[in-house]
Amino acid sequence: MLYPNNCEERVGFSEIRQLLLKHCLSPMGQEMVGKMQVMSRFDQIDKFLRQTHEFKTILLDNEPLQINVFFDIKRLTEKIRVEGSYLTEEEVFQIYISLQTVFSVLRFFAERKDVYPALEALFENLPIEQGILRSIESVIDLKGKIKPNASQRLQAITTEIAKGEQEVRKRMDSIYRTAVSKNYVADGSLTMRDGRMCIPILSDHKRKIKGFIHDESASGQTVYLEPEEVFNLNNQLRDLEFDRRREIIQILTRLTDELRPYNAQLVAYHGFLTKLDFVRAKALFAISINASLPILKNEPKLKLENARHPLLMLSFKEENRTVVPLNAHIDQSLRILVVSGPNAGGKSVCMKTIGLLQMMAQSGLLIPADGHTEIGVFDKIFADIGDDQSIESDLSTYSAHLNKMRYFISNATAKTLVLIDEFGTGTDPQFGGPIAEAVLETLNNKKVRGVITTHYSNLKLFAGNNEGLENASMLFDNSKMKPLYILDIGKPGSSYAFEIAQNIGLQNDVIELAKKKTGTKQNSLDKMLVELEKEKKEVHQAKINLANLQNKVKNLVAENEKHKEFLEENKKKLLKEAKLEAQSIIKNANKLVENTISQIKKKQADKEITKALRDNLNRSLEENKIKEEPKKKVIIEENDDEILAGDWVKLLSNDAVGQVITINKNSLVVALGDLRTVVKRNSVKKVSHKQVKKLAQGNAFAGGMTDLATNFKAELDLRGMRTEAALAEVEKYLDKAIMLGFPSLKIIHGRGDGILRKMIREYLRKYSEVKRIEDEHADRGGDGISYVYLA
Repeated sequence: MLYPNNCEERVGFSEIRQLLLKHCLSPMGQEMVGKMQVMSRFDQIDKFLRQTHEFKTILLDNEPLQINVFFDIKRLTEKIRVEGSYLTEEEVFQIYISLQTVFSVLRFFAERKDVYPALEALFENLPIEQGILRSIESVIDLKGKIKPNASQRLQAITTEIAKGEQEVRKRMDSIYRTAVSKNYVADGSLTMRDGRMCIPILSDHKRKIKGFIHDESASGQTVYLEPEEVFNLNNQLRDLEFDRRREIIQILTRLTDELRPYNAQLVAYHGFLTKLDFVRAKALFAISINASLPILKNEPKLKLENARHPLLMLSFKEENRTVVPLNAHIDQSLRILVVSGPNAGGKSVCMKTIGLLQMMAQSGLLIPADGHTEIGVFDKIFADIGDDQSIESDLSTYSAHLNKMRYFISNATAKTLVLIDEFGTGTDPQFGGPIAEAVLETLNNKKVRGVITTHYSNLKLFAGNNEGLENASMLFDNSKMKPLYILDIGKPGSSYAFEIAQNIGLQNDVIELAKKKTGTKQNSLDKMLVELEKEKKEVHQAKINLANLQNKVKNLVAENEKHKEFLEENKKKLLKEAKLEAQSIIKNANKLVENTISQIKKKQADKEITKALRDNLNRSLEENKIKEEPKKKVIIEENDDEILAGDWVKLLSNDAVGQVITINKNSLVVALGDLRTVVKRNSVKKVSHKQVKKLAQGNAFAGGMTDLATNFKAELDLRGMRTEAALAEVEKYLDKAIMLGFPSLKIIHGRGDGILRKMIREYLRKYSEVKRIEDEHADRGGDGISYVYLA
């Protein structure tokens, strides 16, 4: 239930109706838009919302659901109902086109059973009578005209007419040529007059050809004559045309009689098409305002997240502006929002947005808000917005407001949403404030939900001291003296009356005089609100800075943990390799000792032989001993050239050498083997590619470059891998190949659809070190293998 009668117009719902009408295909759909009401039954609202949401999904997914043309077939069913009546060719064709749309839609949903359950409810138990189409197709062609063979008699008449017209044409051509040869004919050719074919004859020669004059030119110099020879033939044709018309009427009458038993089904199809047009219009409108399906709750509450006023959105869209989103909630504990703030700060828009979106949702329309938005169900929506003074009723503005307040108090319940703009205005503030406070207290005691806007300080104070009420304010940038249009729940807002007056240039002495007249308490309260707003902005900015710092620390900790893991992994790997090598040496030594002892026993401890065996044992042990040769120190030549991505650099802290992956201002991401690290630009020096190759040969790289060179195979098999994983492997192997100075790299990617090959080659071409890329020989894999030659 809405109150007053112009509630829709005041909130802006009437304009939503007008926009919906533009998306309808038929007058029936427009009629449904006109009848659309704000509902209060949860199941009905849920059904209509889901239908709109599903149709929106179909449109956005470009599903092949064709709904282009249909007609008001209910009007035609009323004509069919009358015995002896018949439908015209055009009317039959309208039914045919409409039924084609119906059956096309039914086929669409049959092929997608249970995918769109809410829309399927539209045609639940709807009978499918394909016989109607077959009856129409036997009589009407695809252009909506009666088929020449719709009956045997019609076919015979049509054949006779064709022969008669041919005979008339033949005779007329003969007479016309004769008249032309005798110069009887005026300029022009054979023409039709009153449905009869005539020859344009000069009036001087009209008596030289027997016939009937049907017309003459404006000047009287030309007459249009039907020759006597074809007069009887034309009469016969006219009779045949009458026979044809009578036969068509009989055919249409028989067809109408065939359709009469299906009258109820045709009415059902009409209803289905009407609902479909209505839901389609709602879905198209939802797309135009970027609306989505809210979470529906069966209780009087709402929680708007990033909600936008739809009419404001469409208006701003034309001006390339954006709407500031609204976040607000009303529930059992926070029942009434008391919104304050400066003039033109967005208080009324905030309240109207809440009211309009609630009415839209309860009418089955999707709303422009985030998907987490919750919309409840209210039994009644009352609004006191704007000036309703009436000369006829002898009501002033304030009297009209009081009349509404009286109605609100008498009829509002805990399931009522009340919207009051500029609460208490229209009379002396000394009395208007207390009356407004009394009304607010009464509404709050009745557990009413609502949003009110006000400038009255006593209402702000009352809201702050009473449960169920909550102050809210529209934020204002007091440094720029501009409203921010952001709702801040939890504190009242200043009207910024003096600040705005000063900003627009009102004289300072007038402002100071006004401050003196306002009173000390009021001035200090308003000043306190302004100061509170400043402090809140500072706290908010401090929170943002703290959050940024926390994120930075979190990222650093994560990076540190990753490095720690990498070092632990390498440590375990090195220990494992060392243990395996030690075990191998011990095993070989044990075998040698055992073998020596065995031979000594076998030779019965002969001194010379024993000495020789001992010398042999010592030589073998000396040969298997791990010798550490002094490493040649490779001198790294540094230069101060500009560092670019792909260059090799030396870390000044530990002389490690790596390749620059990316550059970000003064920071570089450097690859040290499989390890990635971030360093400052001034903590590295650039080295040449020749130096990198020397380092590789001289074992100057940390992490065992000799082992890396020994184990590295310049062949990479990427078959069966996804593109991202394959490119990561290519990057890793290419870095190693360049680092170790390999001249070429063989990449096996397979043929397939050629997508992986194309992506890999495009990626490789970004490297300046890649000289060229070639296919393998056709006999050994062809374009399924790429050879990469490095500079």
